[in-house]
Amino acid sequence: MMEKPVIQLRHLSTGYTGKHSVIRVASDINASVYNGELTCLLGANGAGKSTLLRTLSASQPPLAGEVWIAGKRLSDYADKELARLIGIVLTERCEVTNLSVEELVGLGRSPYTGFWGTLGKEDKRIVSEAIQQVGIAGLSDRMIHTLSDGERQKVMIAKVLAQQTPVILLDEPTAFLDFPSKVEMMRLLRTLAHGLDKTVFLSTHDLELALQIADKLWLMDRQGVVVGTPEDLSLDGTLETFFTREGIAFDHRSGLFRIAPEYVRSIRLTGEGYRYDMVQKALRRYAICADREVESEAYIDAGSGETDLFVWHPAGREPVACGNIETLIAFIKEK
Repeated sequence: MMEKPVIQLRHLSTGYTGKHSVIRVASDINASVYNGELTCLLGANGAGKSTLLRTLSASQPPLAGEVWIAGKRLSDYADKELARLIGIVLTERCEVTNLSVEELVGLGRSPYTGFWGTLGKEDKRIVSEAIQQVGIAGLSDRMIHTLSDGERQKVMIAKVLAQQTPVILLDEPTAFLDFPSKVEMMRLLRTLAHGLDKTVFLSTHDLELALQIADKLWLMDRQGVVVGTPEDLSLDGTLETFFTREGIAFDHRSGLFRIAPEYVRSIRLTGEGYRYDMVQKALRRYAICADREVESEAYIDAGSGETDLFVWHPAGREPVACGNIETLIAFIKEK
């Protein structure tokens, strides 16, 4: 039996009210987020992801419908209650020059101490634990402005952990990070959801990471939101329909997207394993379809790992043994 959702959107419409008009960004959203799950919100620029996050965090009111969190209408919570319920990490780069890591994370305790309140022994323990949980214990005394973007993001997440909220909302948490740091950040957020039983909901443009790490996806466009696991949304064709554009193809075997070449040549490829996959990937870049199902007189033997050689068998000529894929491609491209 599925547990009750932590966050519920009931016929929610988001947008802005101007002096003379209403700008509706999204309409009639019905969706739920569950405890202990990492949920990623995906959609094109302008789809309304940031507007939805602001609505979920009570930063702006909905145009219609309701948001329920922990069994209560969001609008019925007092500000102090919200501060103990929802932790928020925004896209903006943290530009603080006069605080140490420990001091900034300590601000997460303000819902319990007051903004200028003095941290007690238990507060300090919670701050120290939050810093350790995100893996920055060695940075406690460092000033914020001396940290890398990835380190700053970890500090902001530690601040939210010190806030001890069951719900964590993040707007583009990987926006300023290099790829290894993006992976590290997403793995950290998954650990917080699974290991600490937090409800983690984030917007992101990192489709490939979301497909591999998220428990649930919310796919958002002007028509609304579609919710499901990455695997279910792959199987029913939703992902392919939602993201496929010219030059982009959905790989049904891996459940990921790749560049879709317009092939100009086909060559039979034999072999197996990682070597086979890497040769196939390299030739795809040159619009050459290399596959064991292709029927061609010329062919490539990628080997099976027992030898370091790749062998090109051109039609009517002697085979050529190549020590790497770069050399193999050079021979294949020869007229």
